[in-house]
Amino acid sequence: MKKNRLDARMITIMGLLIALMVTLSRLVSFETPLLKISVTFIPQVIMGILFGPFWTGIGSVLADIVGMALFPKSVFFIGFTLNAFIEGAIYGFFFYRKEITWKNAILATLSVTVFVSLILTPLWLVIMYQVPMNWVFWGPRLLKAIIWLPIQSTMIYVIGRAMPYKRILRSLTTHTK
Repeated sequence: MKKNRLDARMITIMGLLIALMVTLSRLVSFETPLLKISVTFIPQVIMGILFGPFWTGIGSVLADIVGMALFPKSVFFIGFTLNAFIEGAIYGFFFYRKEITWKNAILATLSVTVFVSLILTPLWLVIMYQVPMNWVFWGPRLLKAIIWLPIQSTMIYVIGRAMPYKRILRSLTTHTK
């Protein structure tokens, strides 16, 4: 099987994970105009384990677009779709074909938190709302990051260790004749 080729089973699993991402992001999350708390990272991490950075980024983009089409909460902005791709790619980079360790869980969470939540998202909000950058954007995000970082890292580690991903990967890469 070629490295980046998806078969019907892989597409089905990815579709289920995308549906789970849409559900968790749009229906089971706490959201204000400036801050969002969600466990969407769980299916993203699972997708990252199974499919790698590129396909996890693509799956995250599809989840963002489908979620926006089915359950719009604000105006569509391409910056947040870029965030979705970057988040997925980061999780794929840290977890694809790698052992789930505390180090990887913390580094992946820290990377997403710093790059996406603390840098890109405030930038997109400033562009969207045409207001100057100030602590109104960073204050709640920093507080969320301090509280959420250990929680998210722990959830990633526990779920990643409990998931039989090696067996799933083996079944996805072998074909029965």
